[in-house]
Amino acid sequence: MTESVWDYPRPPRVDPSSEHVVVIHGGLVVAETTASLRVLETSHPPTYYLPAADFVEGVLRPGQGASWCEWKGQAAYYDLAIGDEVLPAVAWTYPTPSTGFETLVDHVALYPGKVDRCTVDDEVVQPQPGSFYGGWITSRVTGPFKGGPGSTGW
Repeated sequence: MTESVWDYPRPPRVDPSSEHVVVIHGGLVVAETTASLRVLETSHPPTYYLPAADFVEGVLRPGQGASWCEWKGQAAYYDLAIGDEVLPAVAWTYPTPSTGFETLVDHVALYPGKVDRCTVDDEVVQPQPGSFYGGWITSRVTGPFKGGPGSTGW
């Protein structure tokens, strides 16, 4: 079933997903789950939040910086550490999310374009355009997607 990101709500909605989500970097499965959460917001491909417990132990390290989402609140960042390689600010979490987004506690999202490969039900994910957003594009969703040139005013 295909979904248009223009049918997603604003403010965003959080939907549980049983899709098989896999994150791979440096030849290692970094995270794997069938219990993710999809955040769906108008003009954005879904952002997948994986249970922190479904990441390989030790790969998530507290990172520098923070950001603010008008809907979800204050985000904290993680670096991804795989062997000697450290990828800074690849993932984020909401330790104390705003009202209505409490289900995001103990879940971690990441930028699919900053790791080697992310898949959803064996389909390789394309990252959302731009460098700020962390949406996951699959054949399931249609755009146009916010994040590319000329879309900042959407």
